[in-house]
Amino acid sequence: MFSRYKKTDTKQARAVTGAPAQDAPVSQAPQVAASAPKPKATVQRRDIQRTEVIVPEEKDRKRKERISDIKVSMHQRLLEDLNLAALESAPEKELKLEIAAITTEFLNEEGMVLNRDERMVLNQDLYDEVKGLGPLETLLKDDTVNDILVNGPNQIFVERDGKLMLSDVTFKNEKHLLRIIDKIVSAVGRRVDESNPYVDARLADGSRFNAMVPPVAVDGSLVSIRKFKKEKLAIDDLVKFGAFTEEMAAYLQAAVSTRLNVIVSGGTGSGKTTTLNALSSFIADDERILTIEDTAELQLQQTHVGRMESRPANVEGKGAVTQRDCLRNALRMRPDRIIVGETRGEEVIDMLQAMNTGHDGSMTTIHANSARDGVSRLENMVAMAGIEMPLKAVRSQISSAVNLIVQASRLQDGSRRMVSITEITGMEGDVISMQEVFRYQRTGLTPDNKIIGHFTATGVRSHFSERFKMWGYDLPPSLFEPTKPQ
Repeated sequence: MFSRYKKTDTKQARAVTGAPAQDAPVSQAPQVAASAPKPKATVQRRDIQRTEVIVPEEKDRKRKERISDIKVSMHQRLLEDLNLAALESAPEKELKLEIAAITTEFLNEEGMVLNRDERMVLNQDLYDEVKGLGPLETLLKDDTVNDILVNGPNQIFVERDGKLMLSDVTFKNEKHLLRIIDKIVSAVGRRVDESNPYVDARLADGSRFNAMVPPVAVDGSLVSIRKFKKEKLAIDDLVKFGAFTEEMAAYLQAAVSTRLNVIVSGGTGSGKTTTLNALSSFIADDERILTIEDTAELQLQQTHVGRMESRPANVEGKGAVTQRDCLRNALRMRPDRIIVGETRGEEVIDMLQAMNTGHDGSMTTIHANSARDGVSRLENMVAMAGIEMPLKAVRSQISSAVNLIVQASRLQDGSRRMVSITEITGMEGDVISMQEVFRYQRTGLTPDNKIIGHFTATGVRSHFSERFKMWGYDLPPSLFEPTKPQ
């Protein structure tokens, strides 16, 4: 049945090693198993020798362990029997039938009886091992999972609704986990081993993947996967989820459309990239946009988008392409706007210069806990670039380049909010002057630890009101009036 994908020398190899041949037709396998008394005798002998009562939970656990062992043995047999090169172009339906046939044959040889559901799960798991990412496939297909965090082969945590929880998915051992990691990184032309024990990559669906292996990872390989959202969240979706209000959305639309330079600031997992994606929806379709990222995650819907991704060095330590290299080249490619996925190093100099030299409306994200901290981070990154500039000159550069800082935050109950929108209005002496236009006001905590609060304007009129009006966005004064909690 499965001659198309089976290796031609499998039978000869098994004959030499004394292993059972795999070429027997599937329809004859049950007769062979029935004529072999050994499996039956084994099952009967276990029944006779069982002198203590085993609770159902213990029985289920042992059965699961047995199925897990069978899965490992079956996967090894598939690697031996199947022509992996031919599988690359094999249709999914044919390959699943192939795996089901080999599984039936193996189970008959082992005298193991599985019900229909267990057999379907086993076949799917084996298919995932051959074509997918093994135990991770189930979690990657689960739309309720946002993050997958692997702490060694026996602990896989997932994040659902902003909360971390331990899943019941595990790897067989560290070798199994390392094989899946190697499968992921080799698909994108990268490597991970003792000499290069960490790697940053991207899955086929765009999800961000990071791994660290022993000896750096002490208790087993560490893997984190930030899942890629298949559907792009628009501004209306974020308003519906309570990330910010209609008034704030109207203000942000005016800010992006009138080409203010925007920085989205926030901590890890606070929703910076999601916010940046949503803000980009306000960009006109006739503008040329260039995006620069370490790992391509932005989902811009405009027609004229050029995407760039940095590249690490190869095995010889050569061939690295940094975000700064991409940014310098982007300036020569006639962009209307430049969007940097995350500014974290010396590329900040070129980013600020781009914002100051005719590329209005550019956007980026940074890691910071507040708007004021965000400005300090920019100053520190300029210093890290090794450029000798007086502090006042650096601050003057920042104040003229950056117009708006949008602060995203992940609150203690797991919810994500746009907690502040702050305008940079210029310099007062040696200090960058800023004014907060909108904020999220916390008022309390529910018994089940849900945060109570509301969004409100601060009462300060926007510094860019005249600019908005000149571009056709005449925001009403009531938009900037403080609101009381409902």
